[in-house]
Amino acid sequence: MLSRLFAPKVKVSAHCDLPCGVYDPAQARIEAESVKAVQDKMAANDDPHFQARATVIKEQRAELAKHHVSVLWSDYFKAPHFEKYPELHQLVNDTLKALSAAKASTDPATGQKALDYIAQIDKIFWETKKA
Repeated sequence: MLSRLFAPKVKVSAHCDLPCGVYDPAQARIEAESVKAVQDKMAANDDPHFQARATVIKEQRAELAKHHVSVLWSDYFKAPHFEKYPELHQLVNDTLKALSAAKASTDPATGQKALDYIAQIDKIFWETKKA
């Protein structure tokens, strides 16, 4: 009797952790923009203390960007997305590799490459939101 009283009355489902609206590639883009901005500043300042602080910040931001891309891949994108966009797995992998390269580099070109990949993920993400 008690089990029926406390049994759910309505079954619900969502294709992600929560009903949509909590995922957005903008989070990864903002962090990657910070990576590139730090790289630009590092190129213009040769103070070793500045360089040390900037390196820590750049690496933290790159790690956060990688986290946000990974969350999109594992929690937002589902089988129908991968079927419609078969390049998505490789694109996410390339993005994560580019962010790792930017994390390890002071060259702003590496930060820009990561941003370019994130822009491609962003395009696919918003196409899936229209569907």
